[in-house]
Amino acid sequence: MEKQIKLFLEFLENDKKLSSNTLQSYRRDIVQFQEYLDNERLNYSKLGQQEIKEYIEYLKKIGKKTSTISRNLASIRSFYQFELRSKKVKKDPTDGMQSPKIEKKAPSILSSAEVELLLEQPSDVDLKGIRDKAMLEFAYATGMRVTEIISLNIDDVNFENAYVVCSTGSKKRNIPLGNLSLKALEEYVKNARPIMIKKETEKALFVNVNGKRLTRQGFWKIIKYYKEQANISKDITPHVLRHSFATHLLQNGADLKSIQVMLGHSDISSTQVYMKFQDDNLKNIYNKAHPRA
Repeated sequence: MEKQIKLFLEFLENDKKLSSNTLQSYRRDIVQFQEYLDNERLNYSKLGQQEIKEYIEYLKKIGKKTSTISRNLASIRSFYQFELRSKKVKKDPTDGMQSPKIEKKAPSILSSAEVELLLEQPSDVDLKGIRDKAMLEFAYATGMRVTEIISLNIDDVNFENAYVVCSTGSKKRNIPLGNLSLKALEEYVKNARPIMIKKETEKALFVNVNGKRLTRQGFWKIIKYYKEQANISKDITPHVLRHSFATHLLQNGADLKSIQVMLGHSDISSTQVYMKFQDDNLKNIYNKAHPRA
């Protein structure tokens, strides 16, 4: 099975062009599945649906979340589909199995006032402050995932036409940049980044104090620092800025399809979760404006 896992992961990387993070998720899921089979002394090529159900129950027993279990099942299904095409197995034991239902929770968001407060925190009097201001403005202006932001190269930004090209695997999307974000980014690229980088060949848009590409952990720490500076009680992560971006666009009249494109959602049902906040907003407007409300 180990050899087949290796071939499967190579297929995902080279043929499917999956991102590094997605690839790591598949690897974790399949390796965990392999370890379970080894412990139970089961042959992966001879499993039936019952054995897969028992594995799902095992995941529940060790405290895995429904979303994690659903992803595990999807990873296992992809692996068996690959094995079927390679004629290494005769059947897919996950065939016909339903993924556990995941309750879609309303995402955590910031109010417009809280966003303003957060974005006001970085002081643009030193290199780090200039970078941080540009980065926070950029995160809120584009709604990009943290992995997408730290993966950006300086050439991905079109300053003349005010947009950024976001590449995820084989997919690309253009996201507009607002005036405030563009201004902060131009300040950073002109006055801070050239001093922060150690090598002229560095391509990363956002770099750390060592002049190298900023990491996920670095980004999270920066946001946490300014959240505390702003005395905001809500938990703020890069994804909360993404949720706030989408919600504020919707509340101010943007259509769902455009937001879906900017967020890079393949399925509009993922974007529809933001309708909850739109509904609440409409209720408030109705209650204030309707004479018989």
